[in-house]
Amino acid sequence: MTQQQPQQKQRQLIRNAIKTPDGTVLVSKHRHDYVNHVDATNGKTYMVDGGLDYQRRSANGDEIDMCLYDNEPHRVQREVLTWGTYGPKGDQPLTYKPIKDMDTDHIEKVYKECTPHSVIKNCLENELMHRQRTDTVLNKLTEEAQNLKLGY
Repeated sequence: MTQQQPQQKQRQLIRNAIKTPDGTVLVSKHRHDYVNHVDATNGKTYMVDGGLDYQRRSANGDEIDMCLYDNEPHRVQREVLTWGTYGPKGDQPLTYKPIKDMDTDHIEKVYKECTPHSVIKNCLENELMHRQRTDTVLNKLTEEAQNLKLGY
């Protein structure tokens, strides 16, 4: 009887990006988000596609892979992962906000009412926990400072 090795969890993309020789960074934010650029230094065309679902890119050989994966710590993921928003009333142009810059109410609403990519959903959960821990520490420090001020 042979023992099966446990399968390693496949890493998930949190950033699908390349850097071209002229320094341009191409980022594909979502599936079928094809982004291309003609490099100013060599005239070659570079492209990236697939968002967080798959990697498709040019193969010129001189681009720099700038992909990041879900094994990065939360402090990196909260800066890299973004959520597209049309503003609170839905009447603004689409902009992408890093999760770290989203209001807590917005994060909770996205988490409950939307179906984000699994890696984004995990980051939203971790961000809410991070904020709860931070708030707890800040409240404790504020209380201690007030007690010192009052002479307790």
